[in-house]
Amino acid sequence: MVIREKIKTQHNKVTDLTGMVKQAVQNSGVQDGLCVISVPHTTAALVITSFWDPLGWEDLMDELNRLIPSRIDFKHQESPTDASGHLKSALTGTSMVQIIEGGRLLLGSSQGIYFLEFDGPRTREVVIKIMQG
Repeated sequence: MVIREKIKTQHNKVTDLTGMVKQAVQNSGVQDGLCVISVPHTTAALVITSFWDPLGWEDLMDELNRLIPSRIDFKHQESPTDASGHLKSALTGTSMVQIIEGGRLLLGSSQGIYFLEFDGPRTREVVIKIMQG
């Protein structure tokens, strides 16, 4: 089963996908298996991090921007944010696999699944593949 969802993003912002992914798993009826989450974009990423303090998301984006700032001297670029977004996406990743057990994602008690937008604002696609097994 493949599910394609559209989300609207803002520049350098984090979008919580946890509820969307949990709902997809529940709707699938799969009790034990795998859930693959992917974003088919080169200036976005997926991460798992704590949901307890939303300021942590700002810290994450601030640190990524500090490590890879937008600048005009990238060898490849459509724009400075596009070029830095490619590097951030490559370092953080665009897909993940989560275990399903007892019809639920095996996430830690404070873990959430988040979409990171490094360019935007845009309408982005999130692809979820749920497999029995």
